[in-house]
Amino acid sequence: MPDPYIVFLLGLGVIVLLVAWLPLALRKLPLSLSILCVGLGVMLFALGGMGFEPNPRTYDTLVEKLCEAVVIISLMGAGLKLDRPIGLRAWATTWRLLGIAMPLTIAAVALVGYGLGLSIAMALLLGAALAPTDPVLASDVQVGKPGAGEEGEVKFALTSEAGLNDGLAFPFVHLAVVFALASSAGQDWPDAAEVGAWLVMDVGWRICAGVGVGWLVGRGLGWLTFGASHVKLSGTGDGLVAVGATLVAYAVTEVLHGYGFLAVFVSALAFRDTERHHEYHEALHDFAEQIERVLMMLVLVLFGGAIATGLFANVTWLDVVAALAIVFLIRPIAGLISLVGSRQPLSDRSLISFFGIRGIGSFYYVAYGINHGEFGSSERLWALTGLVVLVSVIIHGITATPLMRWLDRKRQSQA
Repeated sequence: MPDPYIVFLLGLGVIVLLVAWLPLALRKLPLSLSILCVGLGVMLFALGGMGFEPNPRTYDTLVEKLCEAVVIISLMGAGLKLDRPIGLRAWATTWRLLGIAMPLTIAAVALVGYGLGLSIAMALLLGAALAPTDPVLASDVQVGKPGAGEEGEVKFALTSEAGLNDGLAFPFVHLAVVFALASSAGQDWPDAAEVGAWLVMDVGWRICAGVGVGWLVGRGLGWLTFGASHVKLSGTGDGLVAVGATLVAYAVTEVLHGYGFLAVFVSALAFRDTERHHEYHEALHDFAEQIERVLMMLVLVLFGGAIATGLFANVTWLDVVAALAIVFLIRPIAGLISLVGSRQPLSDRSLISFFGIRGIGSFYYVAYGINHGEFGSSERLWALTGLVVLVSVIIHGITATPLMRWLDRKRQSQA
């Protein structure tokens, strides 16, 4: 039997090669990189050569930190590639998705979880984790590189929603933690003081801090990069700046108890806004995207390994029905409701509503909630979350390429 470390190095090498080669090979196929990664993980761990079981219940802290890294890098890339300046009217579809579709989805998924026998706290955590559109796995339905001019309303809405809702889901994750702590103290419900503290801190301050710090970091780095005549850091052409900006925005915000996810995306928007058409944005985006893909594939291979080693061992047919309902009914219906009265054609509204892809962000929120609250046994919660993500990876992975190609043809014919 080969050394598990050597097997790991071999697997990592294969993953890196797949990161470089597969996007081009899959460009015209109804198949996604994420599907292949999960399948590779199932195969590797089913053969038993890795020497450990990537059970998220065992490695919940590692899951939280690894998924956190993937998401923040993805958010930086998403913000950099948006060509459209932020505004009330220009981002009207995004505000509808955030203000209407997301709360409806959280409430509906929480009700489903409670109906399946989860506690109120755990059901609320499930709703908060499965409501956001994932910025990592939704890359196939997002806009192209900075300046690529691929900002049709469908792709723009899905990119901007994925950038902002990962930060705005956090108040509900914290609310689930509040319920869990109240339950562990023998209370049926949190008291008024606890709810008030949640509103002030987790809704008010953390959001304001995320937006404020993100804007300041983005504008400051943008001035250093493009505006300071004696520096002009854009001349380096070094994409590593994207990682530095991501970490600075995230860390400073977290120190101030704000939402780091929100800060990273806002900092990318502010950075892009300082000099919207400079070619340096493409170098930053490309570097961030490469790192994101490597980390994404690693997480998805481990997810496949968790499936192969018993993640779904106790899943019931009711769990399967619930997962299908979340992907095929709850998000699409909530999305369509939020877009009632929109000027977009029904076909565009339907695509925006359908492609509410669930993924690595959902894993992060579940791990974060469990690590910060007293939820009890998390086996069912992880199984339900993993099941929804798997359904989303397969269904959205198969349909993304043909539907986006159809959308591009439609836009070209109308141009």
